[in-house]
Amino acid sequence: MSYLFSTADEQQQMLQRIGVNSLQELVAQIPVGLQLNRPLNLPPALTELELERHLREVASRNVGTSTRLCFMGGGAYDHFIPSVVDEITSRGEFYTAYTPYQAEASQGTLQSFFEFQSLIAELSGLDVANSSLYDGGSGVAEAVLMASRCTARVGRIVVVGSMNPEYVQSLQTYLVNKSTEVHVVPTPTGSADLADIEQAMNGQTACVLVQHPNFFGGLEEVAKIAELAHRHGALLVQSFDPLSVGLLKRPGDLGADIAVAEGQSLGIPLQFGGPYLGILACRQQFVRKMPGRLIGQTVDRNGLRCFFLNLQAREQHIRREGATSNICTNQGLMALRATVYLSLLGPTGLKEVAELSCRKAHYAADRLSQINGCELAFSSPFFKEFVLKHSLGSDVAIRMAAAAGVDIGPALNRLPGMSWLSEEDREQGVLIAVTESRTRDEIDTLVAALS
Repeated sequence: MSYLFSTADEQQQMLQRIGVNSLQELVAQIPVGLQLNRPLNLPPALTELELERHLREVASRNVGTSTRLCFMGGGAYDHFIPSVVDEITSRGEFYTAYTPYQAEASQGTLQSFFEFQSLIAELSGLDVANSSLYDGGSGVAEAVLMASRCTARVGRIVVVGSMNPEYVQSLQTYLVNKSTEVHVVPTPTGSADLADIEQAMNGQTACVLVQHPNFFGGLEEVAKIAELAHRHGALLVQSFDPLSVGLLKRPGDLGADIAVAEGQSLGIPLQFGGPYLGILACRQQFVRKMPGRLIGQTVDRNGLRCFFLNLQAREQHIRREGATSNICTNQGLMALRATVYLSLLGPTGLKEVAELSCRKAHYAADRLSQINGCELAFSSPFFKEFVLKHSLGSDVAIRMAAAAGVDIGPALNRLPGMSWLSEEDREQGVLIAVTESRTRDEIDTLVAALS
């Protein structure tokens, strides 16, 4: 599908059809002060050989996890991706497939979505999962809207403050034209206080939203928070790290009614921030309030297994007042990557990745906290991520690490909506995440850089 500029003859034909004689006459309706009135400042034309050489030189300036050590956290992580994930998902029938408008004619696409749903339901410990959302932030917002529909409550959403602040921003954006109040419970110690959560709840609370492991890497008392939410007639929405269930209890086992996640860690590279993958699962009784697509399995007239679009409650298909969301499609290719990745790992591999990440993170935390002027910001247990306080300040710590070819962060002082943290924690705290990809020598390099 090559792109060719229109010729002078074609331009003249278009102008005649419009009823004007020239491009200048066409744009005469635009005020003169808004017109450029000079040629575009473009570089000289290059030959194909010169252009390819130039683009390779420009691309070589990019740096990534192949050239630097990545200990960055906050929602996107440098996990190892087996080469077979790329090999399978780059096949033409997967890579070029678009959203199935004639769904039942796209049996291969529907089956891959069905397998994804089955894996996510198993991973989350809940009854049913949809065939993916856009990312972790939109997943949180959609889960909260879903909880309001399930409980018929729109007055208040209680958010545990250790939630990813960018997810909270996404939620507030979704609710900006609604009367729903988003009440954030401060967590100055890095994790939730049950008494503070209960005090924040009222008779119009649709759900309590908690992240576990939380944004600071720490573990929350989800089962107790779920019990508290249910006692007040609210639902429990948990945002979780999909790889953490290799060690930790699944959201469904902890009492969550709806579970959401960012699926980037499931075989999706960092790739400059996206596209990533939104995950959502829920209990069976809430399935008709679920946003997005749900693929079902049945048999055809010959008794053979086949797949169909079981639920797609968006306003393009049903009356707008009955729609559960305005989600147009799902992250099909990213969901396929997650499906291949999880199928390769299996329960044993998932546990191994979780254990390696956890052990290496604790080794790093122990070594870093021995540095004069460094300490862990919070004392709560953590999975693969923690907040390190550096006495010279987080910005200085990030520059020290960067000079040694190591990337850490983000710094807490650049995050929105966490004014309840102490000034010392905000100015000195920096997130550090350790995955199974990091080695002992690489962790020691980070320690040396921050010493």
